[in-house]
Amino acid sequence: MSRRRQLSDDERALWKTFARSITPLRSPVKSAAPPIEPPVTSPVKPRAEHSAVAARQMPTSKSPPLAPLDRRLKQRVARGREPIEARLDLHGMTQTRAHGALLRFLRRAQSDGAKIVLVVTGKGSASRSRSGEHDDDRERGVLRRQVPMWLALPEFRLFVVGFDDAHAGHGGEGALYVRLRRAR
Repeated sequence: MSRRRQLSDDERALWKTFARSITPLRSPVKSAAPPIEPPVTSPVKPRAEHSAVAARQMPTSKSPPLAPLDRRLKQRVARGREPIEARLDLHGMTQTRAHGALLRFLRRAQSDGAKIVLVVTGKGSASRSRSGEHDDDRERGVLRRQVPMWLALPEFRLFVVGFDDAHAGHGGEGALYVRLRRAR
């Protein structure tokens, strides 16, 4: 185990001058509890004390966690035993339009009492180069990648319990079954 090198008086003075010149990026958070001071003998806080302070400073998320669709529910939807109560097709939309349309759609479907909805993103088209060949370096299926990330955002979690790829008959990889929370 190596020991840390002690700072010389010149280094310590330089550090204090530098530390005084720093301005914080944000205003300090005011709390009812006094700030925790590190022990004088030890320059480093113990791990448990550090994590307790960090836990107090971390914002708590009020959005419920996502739960994936269970296998049986997905099977009932795919076979038509569980109805798809609403559908949204995002083909041809820009990301901005699709994001807004998805949020409005989920809000409306939840208020209508829907349990399962289908969101069609499309699989995306491969761009073609001038020679007519597919260009593998280009991205394809932007909405196909973005929509699952959007559904995991806190603004969507108020409406969404979980989601999964749709059955081939409903669009396969280019569509998602979305299970909605009950309206409160």
